[in-house]
Amino acid sequence: MILNNQVGFQVVAEAADGREAVQKARESRPDLVVLDMDLPFLCGIEVARQIRLCSPDSTILFLSGNNDSEVIEAALQTGALGYVLKLDAVDDLLDAAKEVLSGKRFVSRGLKPAH
Repeated sequence: MILNNQVGFQVVAEAADGREAVQKARESRPDLVVLDMDLPFLCGIEVARQIRLCSPDSTILFLSGNNDSEVIEAALQTGALGYVLKLDAVDDLLDAAKEVLSGKRFVSRGLKPAH
């Protein structure tokens, strides 16, 4: 809802689980995929890997409640450019979407990925 109400953004698909997310990305080839880490059937990291294969031009931005630095680093290692905590979504999601779509990495304030 946050992005769909912004000028320049249009939600083209929504998915209830990981398998559906991969299928919809394959079909719609979106510019941006906002991906939850905790999805039924396939975890967010595996979904991101599969989307990178079937829709390589899509930019991936994780939106998650998980703030574990190892999980964040694993998510970013899939080729995703961003990671936003759900608690920070109201403040960070729009900025994150703009940043990652311009090719820059975005991580919610206060989060530090492991190196």
